[in-house]
Amino acid sequence: MRKVVRKTRKKAPVARKCPFCINKFEPDYKDIDGLKRYVSDRGKIVGSMLTGICKKHQSRVAKAVKRARYLALFPFVIRPQ
Repeated sequence: MRKVVRKTRKKAPVARKCPFCINKFEPDYKDIDGLKRYVSDRGKIVGSMLTGICKKHQSRVAKAVKRARYLALFPFVIRPQ
């Protein structure tokens, strides 16, 4: 039997400079416009490989998005129209 080889798509590399580390500020759940950059068009939190955020700030962005969702400042799911 032959093994099935799956082709994977390679994603475009992102600059590894964290904007939070460079500008010395922290993600905030009240800053909805700032958090929109780190959420996909479907409402999912985008990973650090695509956004270029360091591990520390990626977890803080995720926590801020979850807080904003809980307080109804940010939608849980964005449905296509």
